[in-house]
Parts: sequence; structure tokens; C-alpha cells
Amino acid sequence: MVDTIQAVATVVEMRDLYTAGHQLRVAELAFAIAQEMGLGDECANGVYLAGIVHDIGKIHIPAEILSKPAKLSPIEYEMVKTHSQNGYEILKGIEFPWPIAQAVLQHHERMDGSGYPQGLKNENILIEARILAVADVVDSMSSHRPYRAGLGIKLALAEIRKHRGKLYDRAVVDACLKLFREKRFTFSK
Repeated sequence: MVDTIQAVATVVEMRDLYTAGHQLRVAELAFAIAQEMGLGDECANGVYLAGIVHDIGKIHIPAEILSKPAKLSPIEYEMVKTHSQNGYEILKGIEFPWPIAQAVLQHHERMDGSGYPQGLKNENILIEARILAVADVVDSMSSHRPYRAGLGIKLALAEIRKHRGKLYDRAVVDACLKLFREKRFTFSK
């Protein structure tokens, strides 16, 4: 099953060079956070696999939008925001022992309800999606994007710390910060 998921993720990566390393880095950090939170190997493995495909819905987004070296227009941004719903639609028919499709759908939801696509709040967001949200933001901010240079890990961690409990789950943020503070996690290249 892992090989199949990786093969599907590779299709997206071939269209969007940024996504190539991003999905793996998010998966690795999400796995480490789940383990740090004591959620067990089974949950951590599910979070890892969800991380590998969390941006699979970008397959429906034109490549020129994904690689645009400038700020997206409001219409382009709305298009990009469809990727989590698109990912859910792609994955929902595949039987997994984990809630992969739901985690992909919810990975842009925020604790205060300001996220998308459903505007879910707090415990209505799966723990797997709350973990992916933090891992996604940390990697996205610290890594190079088509429209800006990477901002570095310090700024990324400051961002999740600042929004701990508002946008991001407190326990997830605490686990992530602890991993970096104790130097027990570094992103692979």
C-alpha cells in the first residue's frame, strides 16, 4: 500500500517541483509529531501516509499557477484552495485503515474555524489533519516557494507558536516545538 501511495504522490510531484520534496518533509514531520504526542505507531503511520499525499489534489490545478513566481490573484488563490477537496475526491474511494481522505480534506482547517474547505473548528477537525496542518505550515514557511525564498525554520516555528490555540492545536504545536527545541527532528533534504 505504501508503494502505491508513493507512486500516486510522484504523479503530482512531476507537475510541481515544489510539491516534490514538500510532501515527504510534511509526512516525516507529521510522523514525528504524532509519535511525540504518544499517539502510537498505527496513528503515526497513518499520518505519515496522509502527509505523502496531502497535496495530491493539486493535480487539478494548472501548473502555471502552482509555479507562478508572483502573488496569486484572488481567482488563482480560490483555485488553489480547491486542492484539499480535490484530494479528498481522489482518495475517498480507496480503502485505508486510516482516515487518509478525511485528513487530506481537512489539512487546511483551523482551530478557530477560519480554514477551508468546511470551516471546521476544534475537535471537529481530525487529529491527523491538525498534525498535518502544523507540519505543512512549518515546511511551507521554511522552504523556498516559487514566489519567495524560504523564511527559515525559526520564523516558521515563531508562526505556529504565535497562533497556538487559535489556528493550530496546542498539543500539536507543543510537540512540534519540543522536537525542534530538543533537536530531535530535522528536515531531510
